[in-house]
Amino acid sequence: MPRELTVRGLVLGSVLGVLFAASSVYLSVKVGLTVSASIPVAVLSIALFRVLGRSSVLENCMVQTTGSAGESLAFGIATALPALLFMGYDLDLVHAFLVALLGGVLGVLMMIPLRHGLVVQEHATLSFPEGTACAEVLEAGERGGTTARLVVSGFLIGAVYKVAYAAFRLWREIVGGLLGWVQRMADGSVVRHGFPGASLSMEISPELLGVGYIIGPRVAGITFAGGVLSFLVLIPMIRFFGDGLTTPLLSPEGMLIRDMGPDEIHRAYVLYIGAGAVATGGLISLLRSMPSIVEAFRRGLRNFLATRRGQTVAVPRTEKDLPISIVLGGSLLLVVLIWLAPPLHVNLVSALLIVLAGFFFVTVSSRITGEIGSSSNPISGMTVATLLVTCLVYLVAGWTTPDDRFMALTTAAIVGIAASNGGTTAQDLKTAQLVGATPSRQQIAIFVGVVTSAVFIGPVLAAVNRGETATVPESHPGVRVTHPSAEQVTQREFPFHPGTGAFSDSTITGEELAQQLWGRGLEVRLDAAGAPVAIRTFRGDVTAASLAEEEVRAREEHVREPLVNRTALGSLGVVGEPTQRLLEVGYVRNDAPIPTGKYLSDGSGNIEYVVDPGIGGRVAEVHGVKLTRFEAPKARLFSLIIDGILTRKLPWDLVLLGVALALMLEISGISSLPFAVGVYLPVSTSAPLFVGGVVRWWVDRRRARAESDASPGTLLASGYIAGGSLAGVVINLLHIPAGGSWTDALDVPARLAGRPGWIARVVEAVGDSPRAHPAASIGLGLLLFGLLAVHLGRVALRTREAEVPRSV
Repeated sequence: MPRELTVRGLVLGSVLGVLFAASSVYLSVKVGLTVSASIPVAVLSIALFRVLGRSSVLENCMVQTTGSAGESLAFGIATALPALLFMGYDLDLVHAFLVALLGGVLGVLMMIPLRHGLVVQEHATLSFPEGTACAEVLEAGERGGTTARLVVSGFLIGAVYKVAYAAFRLWREIVGGLLGWVQRMADGSVVRHGFPGASLSMEISPELLGVGYIIGPRVAGITFAGGVLSFLVLIPMIRFFGDGLTTPLLSPEGMLIRDMGPDEIHRAYVLYIGAGAVATGGLISLLRSMPSIVEAFRRGLRNFLATRRGQTVAVPRTEKDLPISIVLGGSLLLVVLIWLAPPLHVNLVSALLIVLAGFFFVTVSSRITGEIGSSSNPISGMTVATLLVTCLVYLVAGWTTPDDRFMALTTAAIVGIAASNGGTTAQDLKTAQLVGATPSRQQIAIFVGVVTSAVFIGPVLAAVNRGETATVPESHPGVRVTHPSAEQVTQREFPFHPGTGAFSDSTITGEELAQQLWGRGLEVRLDAAGAPVAIRTFRGDVTAASLAEEEVRAREEHVREPLVNRTALGSLGVVGEPTQRLLEVGYVRNDAPIPTGKYLSDGSGNIEYVVDPGIGGRVAEVHGVKLTRFEAPKARLFSLIIDGILTRKLPWDLVLLGVALALMLEISGISSLPFAVGVYLPVSTSAPLFVGGVVRWWVDRRRARAESDASPGTLLASGYIAGGSLAGVVINLLHIPAGGSWTDALDVPARLAGRPGWIARVVEAVGDSPRAHPAASIGLGLLLFGLLAVHLGRVALRTREAEVPRSV
């Protein structure tokens, strides 16, 4: 009997599962999408075991099974839990761990009694495409045909490329800009130049290029078309008709439409249209699957009852499942744990609803996965359906407080994770059947993968958010937070006395100093004349002496060209000893005239700061420094549904426009869900997906056939995704210590600014720098991104057929 369930296999699978889970978390909060990790994990398992010692196809199967659990849990966590940030809560690591663990375990438990009926009895009708392709890879690896070098090379290219622009800032992350503007004359007239309100941009990231390649030209093109509608039609239209308004419409910040840029209009208005379209598209995909849903549930229940009535005597190894007592006992235990676990705040009604809806949607997910694969499985639609039912039950019961909204999200999140992991488990069990693995041992491996991945997914999500969280000065006179907490934070204020003439126009302005120090976690307070009078920070490692040594860039005096000199802050003025201020943490949860979120107030309750999260934050720029923000489209949709139903404050007119848009597309024969996601996302995110789809179209056309899930282009694209995403996670982690001073040290253009030589001038001109030359910086970014895309296409075309496992 070959080795199958081994300790080294479980350890390797867990490690790979955590790595791909981190990648999936990053990708989910960025674009609301993930790709299957099963095949890359299988390929890497084969390659690593060749280094560590020989392995069997069964042991590699267990590694793949353990590792694949991370991706399915990550998708559920990263698409649901960021909604807490939009609802005025913090991310709680214990809560995230329990949601991931309980949802993952529920998915596996519910799938065990369905395995024989779906995987074995319907072998001829359910193809399980990813599971079948993964079995091919494992068997090819057994024969020596591994293609792990494609995944590894893609990983290294994606990681190095990401670090070069995101950490070293050698070129811009997003290229593009406005296509027009409005000029207001002194006599009150308006002159319109170009296409006001319209903008086009593209994030030149390896992970989004890889995702576009894998999802293919049709889905990528439809998604980009949604972005075109938003940024070239809807936003310019809103800007045109709202330019003359003198009162704000929906903007919680009270901004006039004419004062908004494209991104602000998108967040304030188009977001609701996109949310209505996304919800409708998800429900339509769910309704379209209803015949399969009813049939899957009926067959699963019939097969389960028939199996339990009969007495099996000599069960073959390849047919041994975990005993039914574990399924029943585990389900009862889950109800109790979900009900009694304090961090979840779930009552008995919701606990029972979770288990019942979990069993139903695991059956649905497993069946759909068998028919069309995991990538097309409408998990978001199932989560939305659960959320709608839950919210309606709560509304009837009168459960509409912020704590009830928290409970509704937790209920839907656990069900969504169970459905996601149930579909992944079904694919893994199909792989096991094809390679001759033992189902019971594989089910144990999945449980191990669920536990290990659940431990790390929450911290990764929190790190991605915290790395880009900004504490921004913001006051709301007369408004108090509605949910104060006992938490306090310490801020230190250093008095600053500028030297004579230090901040004249010929050297450096106070605003320029504030811009330079902001990224280092230092806030410069300016007086009415624009001169700095104090420096505030929440960092604990800053002293008056270290602050005086902070390096800044100033122009030489009495020169015509803006020659930049590097100097110490202490040479511009005197830094005094700090005084400490205690600020109180509080929250607004859709029950105040200011935006929902986390705020810091002084001892009198006056709001002084908003703690703007990296995921879904509403502040795009501070002192001219653009902030990185993760859109998390699915999570925002969930928060809109919860708040819209339970608080009855949703702008239904805009939401219904989105509903009508989705219905129009479906009537026209176009899949509304990817288009709606494109409407919801920034066009800078959907544009690289489109480029990846174009590369895939070109490859398929040259090869005269569509690529399989185990083809070289797909494997290299998977490496791009993993390398770029994991590098992004690591860079975000570097933002956390010392208020971001670590990443500031990696900023090459800033380090070279003002230094002599042509290299410094070129790097500052093309890099992500305030003094970058727009055309040169954009041109370099597009050139390098084009080379990345060309390399993907060439690898997909030049690899010999013998190196690629055949598809069934």
